[in-house]
Amino acid sequence: MSVDELNRITTPALLLDEARMIRNIRFLTDRANKLGVQLRPHIKTAKSIEVAYRVFEGGSGPVTVSTLAEAEALFAAGFSDILYAVGIAPSKLERVLALRKKGCDIAVILDSEEQADALSKLESPIRALIEIDSDGHRGGLRYDDPVLVTIGRKLDAAGSLAGVMTHAGESYFASGSEAQAEFAEIERCAAVAASEALRQEGLACPIVSVGSTPTAYSARDLSGVTELRAGVYMFFDLVMAGIGVCSADDIALSVLTTVIGHQPKKGWTMIDAGWMALSRDRGTEKQAVDQGYGVVCDSAGQVIPDLIVSAANQEHGIVTHRPGSEQLLPELPIGTLLRILPNHACATAAQHAKYQVIGGDGHLGPIWERFGGW
Repeated sequence: MSVDELNRITTPALLLDEARMIRNIRFLTDRANKLGVQLRPHIKTAKSIEVAYRVFEGGSGPVTVSTLAEAEALFAAGFSDILYAVGIAPSKLERVLALRKKGCDIAVILDSEEQADALSKLESPIRALIEIDSDGHRGGLRYDDPVLVTIGRKLDAAGSLAGVMTHAGESYFASGSEAQAEFAEIERCAAVAASEALRQEGLACPIVSVGSTPTAYSARDLSGVTELRAGVYMFFDLVMAGIGVCSADDIALSVLTTVIGHQPKKGWTMIDAGWMALSRDRGTEKQAVDQGYGVVCDSAGQVIPDLIVSAANQEHGIVTHRPGSEQLLPELPIGTLLRILPNHACATAAQHAKYQVIGGDGHLGPIWERFGGW
């Protein structure tokens, strides 16, 4: 792709390398098939109908969402098998019912008797999965908590019990495939044990759902599991690269930016991408290599050694060498186009309303809209 093509874009802009994205998508689809589970991709990172279609090669399939706005947008685009994977607030049940009345087979998750009671009072049942805490990361019940069966009975009586689900969020802090494989097994064991606890009480548990990108990539055995969820794998980011799930060459998302100034005595190069374009996320800060607000690449997407966005104001980024680098500062005249790899793809993408796609032929492709809201 020529610089002339990129110069037609107003910076900062969100670039999406379609070829890398498709490669990432196909890899995990194949892996789920080999592990014998249904892949239920999470659309919270992409928030794009065009991306969702490409996950299913132009069709539709089971998806996971993090907001009801995502669910509504996806259902309107032909996706009807949806898991809303955030603990359900009773005030949102009417919106869930409205989707179900239109033909959307949407399921919710919960981990309390209060939530189960709210579902039991509805005019028609809503499928629900009980959230299991597999690693102390967030919400959910331990698989041996007696409340699990109590909730299971309430949901069963209401015609709502669909299964159990868990998310190995702590795997994002595990570096290397061996450590991530251990989390994958912990995740699997917790979900399967919870399903067995329900079945021993005569309660059906057809769905056993697990997932995070690190564990999806490292799991060696998913016996007893029916479905696998992951989301950031479509794009990847520096956090995933920092724990060894991917390499920088797998990252499909970047922010195009323009050099707008210099502070030579400070070793600064100023760009027009601040935290409004890159986000405030510093997810690599506690990793072995702190990538600041993002890694700097040339306009072709090649990483420039040791160059990072070390600070960010609202609309200004400050590019410097990382501390301790012995690299020479490259010549970056005003007007130079650069690309910044994101720390956290979800957070960076959320700063933008659209993707400028780089097609499989390496040239600029179409604009893909993103959706947001809750």
